[in-house]
Amino acid sequence: MIFEHEIPNGSRLYFGSRAKAKRVLENKVCEILDNEQFEEILTPNFSYSQHQAIANGRKLIKFSDEQNEQVSLRADSTLDVVRIITKRLGRTTTHKKWFYVQPIFSYPSKEEYQIGCEWIDHNNIADIMNLTAKILKALNIEPILQISNINIPKLVASELNVDIDLFKNGEIASLFKLNCDWLNKLIKVKDTAGLAEVIKIVPEAIKDELEKLLQKANEVEYSNIIIAPLYYGSLRYYNGIYYRVINDNLTLCKGGMYSSEGMCSLGFALYTDNLLKILED
Repeated sequence: MIFEHEIPNGSRLYFGSRAKAKRVLENKVCEILDNEQFEEILTPNFSYSQHQAIANGRKLIKFSDEQNEQVSLRADSTLDVVRIITKRLGRTTTHKKWFYVQPIFSYPSKEEYQIGCEWIDHNNIADIMNLTAKILKALNIEPILQISNINIPKLVASELNVDIDLFKNGEIASLFKLNCDWLNKLIKVKDTAGLAEVIKIVPEAIKDELEKLLQKANEVEYSNIIIAPLYYGSLRYYNGIYYRVINDNLTLCKGGMYSSEGMCSLGFALYTDNLLKILED
C-alpha cells in the first residue's frame, strides 16, 4: 500500500535548512563558473542518445515517443549539451563554455542533482582540473583529487594479453598474480614521484600515455592529489585523462576529456547531494 504522502525510493526532497544549503551551494559554484565566462544551459529531461553515454543500459529509464522511437530520462548531461550547442544552437552562438544545474535520473527511480560544465573544443585537461580545484577551495574543503588516464589500462591489457575486465572490475589481486615487476610497481603508484620512477621501466608502448598523465598532474595546483594510472571508470565517453574527487566512500565530482562531434572537449559534474553531506560535516 502506497500512502499519498510517500515519495518514490531514491527521489529527492529538500525543505527548510536543507533547501537553503542546496541553493547557497549552487549559487556559489555558479558564481565561480559565471566569472570564468561559462554561460548557463538547461537541457531537456528527455533524450534520444543516453545509451551512448551510459555503459550499463539497464540503468536508463526508457519509454517510446509517438513515433515509437526510444526515449530516456536524462542520465548524463555531457553529450546532450555538446550536441545541442553544436547542432541545434550552432547558428546562434559560438560560445564554447557552458554550465548547468539539473538532475539526472536512473532506474528505477533514482534522482541526483548535478552542477556541471562543458568546455567545448578545448583540450588542456589541466584547465578543467584547476577549475575544479578552485571550486573545492572556495567551498573550504580538500577531498582527494584522483587523476587517471583511461588509455593506460587499455594499453597494459593489450601488452600483457589479459582481459580488460580485470581493470574494469578492479581485480588487483589477479593483476599481482601475473608476477610482472613493472606492473606491480605501476599498481602501487600513488603520486607523481612514483609515476616518474615507474615510467623508466614500463614497456615503450605504455610510456607515452603515462608521460601525458604525469605532465598534466604536475600542472594542477592542488595539494591532495592521488595518481591512479590503472583506474578504469564507468562513463564510456572519456578517452584520455580523467579524474574524480572522492571523500571516504562519497564521489563528489567526475570529469575528464572526451571526443564529441569531431572535437576534443572537457567537462565535469559535481554531485550536489554528496557535497552537501561533506559541507554539513
